[in-house]
Amino acid sequence: MSELRALLTPDGLGLLDAAGEIDSTAEVARAVSRLRAAGHSPDLVSAVVGQAHLRAKGRAKFGGFADRMLFTRAGLEQATRLPVAARHAQRMRSAGITRVADLGCGIGGDALAFAGAGLSVVAVDADEVTSAIAAYNLAPFGEETAVAHATAEEWLAGHPVVEAPAGSSRDSGDGAEGRWWGGADAVWMDPARRTAGHSETRRVSADDYSPSLDWAFDLASRVPTGIKLGPAHDRDTLPPDAEAQWVSADGSVVELVVWTGALAREGVRRAALVVRGDRSHELTAGGDAEDAAVRELGAFLHEPDGAVIRARLIGDVARSLDAGMLDERIAYLTSDAALTSPFVQSFRVRETMAANPKAINAVLKAHGIGTLEIKKRGMDVDPAAFRKKLGLRGDASATLFLTRVGDRRVAILADRVGAATPS
Repeated sequence: MSELRALLTPDGLGLLDAAGEIDSTAEVARAVSRLRAAGHSPDLVSAVVGQAHLRAKGRAKFGGFADRMLFTRAGLEQATRLPVAARHAQRMRSAGITRVADLGCGIGGDALAFAGAGLSVVAVDADEVTSAIAAYNLAPFGEETAVAHATAEEWLAGHPVVEAPAGSSRDSGDGAEGRWWGGADAVWMDPARRTAGHSETRRVSADDYSPSLDWAFDLASRVPTGIKLGPAHDRDTLPPDAEAQWVSADGSVVELVVWTGALAREGVRRAALVVRGDRSHELTAGGDAEDAAVRELGAFLHEPDGAVIRARLIGDVARSLDAGMLDERIAYLTSDAALTSPFVQSFRVRETMAANPKAINAVLKAHGIGTLEIKKRGMDVDPAAFRKKLGLRGDASATLFLTRVGDRRVAILADRVGAATPS
């Protein structure tokens, strides 16, 4: 807290704004030397330089908004990207929500989007430093936002779920939607991960979260709620009557959101939202999709977006594109025609071979491949270690897929559709 106290003064914030962009390690070292030589205290220098460095990193998630925000390292890592948070806010507004309780608000990424969309927000976080930073980040929205330092459970104890008075604006007349919580129409929750980061591949269980997911899901059964979870969360623990939406942003699966009550769309239990820049595309279904039929490798190989794979909607994508599965156990599709879809990345097949370095090297040499992207699925291979066994010489580039087709281990050399292909 000493660094934060030093920073949250007119002189400290003025020094931070004057520090400019500090992106590299070398720039950090120069800034520390410059500020210490000017007579500033170690705590203030550490806070200013650290925040300036985090602001530079924060632009990837928050764009220009990062230049007036404060961060913690963990808070920035776990914060929702602004384009994704804006879609959370859009869903709230579309459901008629006017006031949101954001529990586990972190540095306030989602709360910023809610407030920016015109919603009133009360943001709650269990960490004192984090809640103070959230209060600073939300300050421009004035009285429409409030920040509390408390655990979600503590806040619930002081703001119980009650029935909306008959005839009030929150009395929908249909049961759960007529309830409200301390004046909030809906709840947004980002339970803290007990493990570092947001793994896209590690299976995440209910025990990895605080507050517990039993507590969160119980609340969500009574109040319209959105719960942000890691994308690899155990699907078997999800409430059966909730909507589960996997979200990818610019090619990476970043979250799973469980929506309940008025925030869940009727008839939708599985959704894959693909966000690229300021555009988004979504695939929805009433449940997991049946896989498409397997077919022989055609002229094109298609890699479904990770959100589509997580939502288990590969079969729906395949049928909509007249494509088939390369193997019933592998999440690759194939077709004889080029496809244009936001839900797959397409590759034109050049050649197939056995998945061993000798066979692959012969093909790479014949095509003059010097730059190679390696993808693998269904094979226990470390792409970085495998690359060391390959002779890459030449000016051409390509993508190598290492996978299984039936009982065979195969390698497929291909080019991204849209990229220049050597003659």
